[in-house]
Amino acid sequence: MGTAILVLGKSGSGKSTSLRNFAPDEVGIFNVLGKPLPFRGGAKFPQANRPVYRQIMDTMRKNNLRCYVVDDSTFLMQNENFNRAREKGYDKFTEMALHFQQLISTAIGTDRDTIVYFLHHVDEDANGNEKVMTVGKMLDEKWNIAGACPVVIDCVVEDGNHVFVTENNGRNLAKAPMGSLPEKMDNDLKAVDTALREYWGMKPIKDEQETKGTEQ
Repeated sequence: MGTAILVLGKSGSGKSTSLRNFAPDEVGIFNVLGKPLPFRGGAKFPQANRPVYRQIMDTMRKNNLRCYVVDDSTFLMQNENFNRAREKGYDKFTEMALHFQQLISTAIGTDRDTIVYFLHHVDEDANGNEKVMTVGKMLDEKWNIAGACPVVIDCVVEDGNHVFVTENNGRNLAKAPMGSLPEKMDNDLKAVDTALREYWGMKPIKDEQETKGTEQ
């Protein structure tokens, strides 16, 4: 069983930039909007640009890598919502919720050494509490996205610095297993990946032999 992890934040909070320390051959990136990655060398990363649900799920089922990133998974829902804007009735919202739930379930259905990171926008309710941005109410009320993920990282900007927060403060959704990650750290998703693999006894992101072959 694989692991799905949420990386939440507002636009500009450093979600995509956090990919900068991966090697291009370590991670499979599903670039939902097809935007250039916002760091030097980002163009070298192999990416599936503007993928749809089926393409992402088919690739994860093949499971040729141990690390995948969906950037930004919010727009999978929003793109589908706009594409179906002229449809009447509420059935389409049920279908959109099912598509996203199936995506998370497919990520969890990968092998135990695979981590899938969902970079996603965050919203706030009327009381100022964070919530995962969704389309419709079904995912909010009937299926808890954050609850399906053992780690939820909050991306914030403090004094001009982009940081990851993993400690829940009663208003955010941040969480991590005890002792797995610092309560606050640099927005470096490769460092998160390395720490979690060690914590859970998972295989490294690439086998040592593969890494040596790449360096030669």
